[in-house]
Amino acid sequence: MRTVKAVEFPNPDGAIAAMLVTFQVNGRSETVDVSPDMPLLWVLRDVLDIKGPKFGCGISRCGACTVHIDGRARRSCTTRVETVEGTEIVTIEGLSPDGSHPVQRAWEDLDVAQCGYCQAGQIMSASALLAEIPQPTDEDIDLAMDGNLCRCGTYLRIRAAIHEAASLMASDAQGNGNGASPDAPPSDGGDR
Repeated sequence: MRTVKAVEFPNPDGAIAAMLVTFQVNGRSETVDVSPDMPLLWVLRDVLDIKGPKFGCGISRCGACTVHIDGRARRSCTTRVETVEGTEIVTIEGLSPDGSHPVQRAWEDLDVAQCGYCQAGQIMSASALLAEIPQPTDEDIDLAMDGNLCRCGTYLRIRAAIHEAASLMASDAQGNGNGASPDAPPSDGGDR
């Protein structure tokens, strides 16, 4: 476990308010000494140097900052660090360091990303969905991914990749290993 102290900025009244907060990030125990109302996104990016979660809006509307907190997809830009005491946080870096998670493989197989800015948040939301609903319908996907904005408009490829990831996960669970599901519909991954 390490303790990291953020750069201190005085409050308007001149006092520096900070507190120790301890949580797990990508399997590692971290203790940070920061203002309790600091957004988790800034703790991850600026204090712990974890750059996967991105700043997009700051109001939980775009999803670029999505991380898992105790297994659930959450927006880190509006999550106060004091609320994550004792939790387990997973960022895109901890989902699968080698990129072998089925969602990451499907994203690559179907060339989902264009600019890539939103992709960490998209992948984190998709993986949380599949952990809860292993074979989601299009409606399940649309509901779970609502609020994850893609400025490049790759929504149809995102949906196709989530279905592909579900097939990969089912195949992996059966010990198939090749990711091909016999009943999975073929997909070209395009946005046409």
